[in-house]
Parts: sequence; C-alpha cells; structure tokens
Amino acid sequence: MLTEISIRNFKNLGPVDFELGDRVVLVGPNNSGKTSALQALALWDIGVKRWLEKRGLQSGPSKRPGVTINRRDLIAVPVPTANLLWRDLHVMEAGNRKIRIEILVKGVNNGAEWECGLEFDYANEESFYCRPLRLDYVSNEPDRMQIPEVVKEINVAYLQPMSGLGGTETRLDAGAINVRMGEGRTAEVLRNLCYQIRERERGDKDWAELVQCIEGLFGVRLLEPVYISERGEITLAYKQREAKLDISSSGRGLQQTLLLMAHMMVNQKTVLLLDEPDAHLEILRQRQIYQLLSDTATRYGNQIVAASHSEVILNEAADRDIVIAFVGKPHRIDDRGSQVLKSLKEIGYDQYYQAETTGWVLYLEGSTDLAILKAFADVLDHSAKKALEKPFVHYVLNQPRKAQEHFYGLREAKPDLVGIAVYDRLENLPPKDPNINQRMWGKREIENYLCDRNVLVAWARSMAEREHGPLFADSWETVMEETITEMESALETLGKPSPWENDSKVTDDFLDPLFAKFFKKLSLPNLMRKTDYHELARFVSTHDLDEEVSQVLDEIVKVADSAKADGTED
Repeated sequence: MLTEISIRNFKNLGPVDFELGDRVVLVGPNNSGKTSALQALALWDIGVKRWLEKRGLQSGPSKRPGVTINRRDLIAVPVPTANLLWRDLHVMEAGNRKIRIEILVKGVNNGAEWECGLEFDYANEESFYCRPLRLDYVSNEPDRMQIPEVVKEINVAYLQPMSGLGGTETRLDAGAINVRMGEGRTAEVLRNLCYQIRERERGDKDWAELVQCIEGLFGVRLLEPVYISERGEITLAYKQREAKLDISSSGRGLQQTLLLMAHMMVNQKTVLLLDEPDAHLEILRQRQIYQLLSDTATRYGNQIVAASHSEVILNEAADRDIVIAFVGKPHRIDDRGSQVLKSLKEIGYDQYYQAETTGWVLYLEGSTDLAILKAFADVLDHSAKKALEKPFVHYVLNQPRKAQEHFYGLREAKPDLVGIAVYDRLENLPPKDPNINQRMWGKREIENYLCDRNVLVAWARSMAEREHGPLFADSWETVMEETITEMESALETLGKPSPWENDSKVTDDFLDPLFAKFFKKLSLPNLMRKTDYHELARFVSTHDLDEEVSQVLDEIVKVADSAKADGTED
C-alpha cells in the first residue's frame, strides 16, 4: 500500500506532500491541482516500470544515463509537448541548471516500510529522462536511491469520468484500451472492459456479481457482451422490464457506475486513481457509489485515490478515510467539523486566488455598499481610494456567520489572511474576532449617510442641467422640494421615523418612493435606482459628512496595509 507522496515541480503544483491510505479523497475547487496529483502518481508508475525494464532494481553509478520516456508513452498524462509536465513550463533555471520533476512515494508491504523516488529531466519536446532520485544536491556525482524490489508488484491504473457513449465499439487489445482511457475516451472502452471481464478466468463469477450490482442500483439487468467478428465490434445490452436496449440507451449515471465497477474488476490488486468518480450521479447515488467503491476495493485488494467535487463523498470520507484538501498547500482534513468542509462547495478557485494575491478581504452587504464607499473615499480624497480600487470583496447580506464561514474557508489556503466586515446596523454586534475587523454603521444603513435635503436638491439641479439644460434646473429643484415635503408628511402619518433620523430605513421607506414619485411628477421614467445612490455622494459636503465615514475608511486602510499578499512575510 502507498502511504505518502511528495511532488516537486510538476504541472500547476507547488511543493506537495500528503498522506495516502486505503481510501483517499482529494477535494478542492477547480484548477487547484487534484487531477495533477493523480497524474503525478501515474507518472511515477510509468517511470518505475521503464527503469525496471531497462535498468533493473539497482540505481547504478550516478552518471549512468537515465531511461528515456517518450511523451507518447504517457498514457495517463497525455501532453502535446513534454515541457507541459513542468511547473510553469520552466525546465531550466539561472546558470543553465536543470529543473527536475521529483516524485517520492512511500509505502508499506508485509509490515515493512519502503520508499522509491524518481526524478525527471527534460530532453526535448518529445521526451525526457527518468532516473532514481539523488540523495544529495551538492555532489556532482550524487548517490541515488535504490529501487526497492517491492515496487515490481505495484500497479497503478488511472480512470477519468465517463464520456458520451457511442452506438458502436470496436474490439481493442489491452494496450489500446489503456491509451483511450488515459486520453479520457472512456466511452470507447466500456463494452471492451465488460467483455474482458466475461471472457477471462473466473469470468462467470465476476460477471454475475457485476450484473447483480447494476440491477440492485438501477433496476435493469445487463446481458452478456457479444463479440461480432464480422464487424470486429462488441455489443452490450440490458433488459428494462421487457424491452432489450443497447447500453447507449442507458443514463449517464448507469454508464459511469458500470465503468467504475468494470475498471475495478479488470484492475484487481491495483492502486486506482479515480478522477471524479461521482460524475453524472445524483446525490443518493453518490453515497451508494462511494460505499460500493469502498467495499469492492476491500474485496479486490485495491487502493483508491479519488479526486471529487461532491459534498456527499466529502462527508462520507471525512468520517472514516483520508481527505486531502487542495486549498493553499494541500493538507489533510481530520474531521467533518473542519471549516473547509463547510466552505468548499461555495468557494471557487478564483476566490482562493484573490485571497492569496491581495492578502485581505472586505465583506459588505452588496455591490451598492462598495460603490458608496468608493464615492465617499473620492469625496474625502481619502487614502482608502487605493485600497478600494480593486478590492477582494465578498457580499454576505449582513450575515456575519456567512462572512466568518467564507473567511475561515479561505484561511485554509492562506493562514495569514486578514479581513474587515462592514454591516448595516444589526441587533447585536457579532462576537469579537481576532482576524476579522467587524464594524457596524451607527445609522440604520449606509444610505443614511447620503440622505440629506441639501444633497437631494443639489442632485436634482445637477440632473436637470445634465439631461435637459440649465433652464430646467429651477423647476426640477422645486419638484424635489415638494416631493421631499410630501414624503416627510407621509412618514409622519404612518408613524415612521423622519428620513433624517438615524433609525430611518431610508432606502425602502424614503429614497425609493421619493425618486419614483419625483420622476412621476416630471412625467419621466425613474432614472434613479438603488444601484445609483452612490451618485449622491458627490453632492455631500465634506464638512457635513458624518465623522464615522472617515473612521470606517481608516479601518479599511489599516486592514489592507496589514495584509501579506502572495504569502510574503514581514
């Protein structure tokens, strides 16, 4: 069994070290490196097989040439040019020193621990060299690791999700099947895998088990695959009630399950690398499939390393198996209470990326709050203008719990992340958090700081001059004055606070109906919606603007200045 892997300079992965076990689930957002980790294991397996084939178990003299691997031999890691295997395509560093891909795998066999490391040197677009990992990096003729005999017994098989199944399938030999599976053309080999099971030794028993499994999950009965020699094709059908249907008529979930089971049966006593085994399966099936994979792996002596986006599989694995979170530096999650379990389905890779590149995050109710803060910073010529130019902002609808869940999910990737949350007035300020500066406006909501009679009248004059010319400014100002007075009276009649008071819910109770009524009086469509209220800020006198606005902007600057972007340290 493989117990640990270390990866260096491979594809999009930074230095990676994580634990392996009987069943391992890799979780994380898209493009975080889960598939690359599976491919690194597959590359290590290819390197081991080529070395044993050409050199045997001994590493040999340090200057002994490595074995050549052609990129076309990379069945499970297909690339058009070999340098695509190297991180950021860098195969050479300053001083013409080669950058090597290094993959070290540790394991246990019959109670004895072993380790086997390989390094890969770029040769050209078509090939690269593989040799045992060096034990020191100083000597020109370094000693190298020995290749343990136990690795001869290790087999690794890589499986991608089910692709669209065609109506026909040509019979293929084992090599052609492996090539297609490595390229993700799984739909071209499903019937072949089933045929292999049926035709091999003890095929009757394995086929009966597969038929029973599919019937129990999907209520259909598989019929035996048939090879039609005249066309060189394999057919596979199933019975649903009384109808006999080709396997291409089945749902993608059934096809995915059949692919997984057939793959495991063909590759017994193998390390199975499964990329999104839950693909095409609805929630109940995902739970069933994970249990089925676990049971089948135990029965057939398989080790499973699976990459998944499924919250169901994540929760199932968290209780009993090894879960590796690919957020920031890949690390093990030890329990289902980990924050990353709660946040992975909601946090995309772009947000982890922004967290790492900015080092801080701003939480607001919505996008209008950000626009108003930017407008205030412009009016005051505040240093917050720079921090608010391109902030990493996340909108949480004045729900502190959402902000904290999101923040600590991001902290799984960037432990030194800092944040600030600015809420409208809440009934209770959230408990103090040492890592998030949580502020609450003294007034009911941020729009209250814009709401002033002089501001509204000045806006009306400006709007009239912009839309219709200076001759209309006085009339628009008069209409605004009248509308404000009418709204004040209406609020008083309804027993609601004055729009100039701190407790007024100014957006819903005053500004929205005010502008609707104002433009109706002018016989015009409403040209001022909530999303445009930040435009009022430029009419606010800096002398009249509440001091609290400056205080909040100061706090934003303080948090932004304390951030460590790109993982830099003091």
